[in-house]
Amino acid sequence: MNVLVRGKQFKVSEALKEYAQKRVGKLSKFSDDFSDIHVVLSAERERQKVEVTAPLSGFILRGEEATVDMFTSIDLVVEKLERQMMKYRKRIDRKRGKAQWEEAQLAHDIAAGLVKPDEGEDDKDDNVVRVKKFPARPMSAEEALMQMNLLSHSFYVFLDMDTEKICVVYRRRDGDYGLLEPEY
Repeated sequence: MNVLVRGKQFKVSEALKEYAQKRVGKLSKFSDDFSDIHVVLSAERERQKVEVTAPLSGFILRGEEATVDMFTSIDLVVEKLERQMMKYRKRIDRKRGKAQWEEAQLAHDIAAGLVKPDEGEDDKDDNVVRVKKFPARPMSAEEALMQMNLLSHSFYVFLDMDTEKICVVYRRRDGDYGLLEPEY
């Protein structure tokens, strides 16, 4: 596993780089499938932000945290990623029919300090509770943005008139907009 640490608009000190590599490197205990884990450190006003992207076979593990201290942000994002991995492991094991896994693994993880006792009680299955169908008519990204704002939604799915692909425009946390385009 290779942990690549870089700073976004600031220089990362060697101590901070080593700390990030050490903390993020602990994710290897969950899977041997990690290849390159990307850690991006940035400073925005009073916030020290850490973004971690860890591609695994079949999905991408991603976490983001921002606090007033970079070391705290690193710790929090690693804890978030560990919870995501635990949730992913439970889902995979459930699909494989290992019902007894929950109690034994949870007890083991609590004893090992991987999980706090109250975190293991989140046993909700991920279920689709509503299906909504809509006409996907061709439009530009600008028109989709206008439609999204008119509907007061945080995202809007549309058929891009130029590429003829289904795309999504969305409102980002910072107030700007993003566009998701599929890659085939």
